[in-house]
Amino acid sequence: MNLNMKIANPTRKATVPHQVRLKLQAMQGRLRAAEQRAVDLLLRHPETILQGPISAFAQQAGCSPATAVRLARTLGYAGFPEMRQDFHHETGEPLYEGVRISRADDIHSIARKIFEASAQGLQDTIRLLNPLAYEQALHALLEAQRIAFIGLGDAAVVAREACLKFLRIGVTAFDASDPDVQIILAAAQLRRKDVLVVFSHSGATRPLLPAIRRARQSGATVVLITNFPKSPLVRHADLVLETAVFQEHINREVIAKRVAELCLIESLYANYLVRRGAEAQRQLAATNASLTANKM
Repeated sequence: MNLNMKIANPTRKATVPHQVRLKLQAMQGRLRAAEQRAVDLLLRHPETILQGPISAFAQQAGCSPATAVRLARTLGYAGFPEMRQDFHHETGEPLYEGVRISRADDIHSIARKIFEASAQGLQDTIRLLNPLAYEQALHALLEAQRIAFIGLGDAAVVAREACLKFLRIGVTAFDASDPDVQIILAAAQLRRKDVLVVFSHSGATRPLLPAIRRARQSGATVVLITNFPKSPLVRHADLVLETAVFQEHINREVIAKRVAELCLIESLYANYLVRRGAEAQRQLAATNASLTANKM
């Protein structure tokens, strides 16, 4: 952004709509230079969108009017006027700033802030969730003969949890946390109409890509669960379900980023269970009865 630019009528206040702020955060670092300048202007001086025609905004941002229109459409608006109207409605509204953890916080304050950040991440995720992509992912799971779940690092924990849920109701399900095993799984087990569910918060976990490519070659549907809709793995997925978790610890680690992924899987599992009806319910009851052997 041009730091020497003059902002017209700086006394006119506006705030970025929360949903827009979430989408802009998800796109940070993955935009072209001109688009990034427009984003910087929106975040730092949102009042500029309310002042003058699109050409004036583009000039202050250092981009073309076409770039401003493209950004508006990327954010889900029909065009720039619709985005401007949304900002107008938000004028004067309080802005959610998120939690800030500091070394001065006492132990109970830190605990409360972590819970607040986690709850906010869940609310933001359901707010941004694409209903059509969600329904298509559920339909793909219902049609699949086999379902595989993969992730690396702590994402592998989510993949394992997801696999166990579907195993309990008689689904042929697999999970893998080793890149070689993931490729073997995609090549040897998945066929047309099967589903590979991939967990990657960044959407840039390179070792997942070979398994994704092999699954698609096998005819399987790839469902990617990620926080960043413009990340590299998105281009290789059939369906994308977005989380919206951005709050950070003091060490910049994202707070409870896997919680939203777990809730997405829990909701898909619940929907799957309901739509499978009595058959799935009987299988779940039988599984639970068998597991009592390991209870005290």
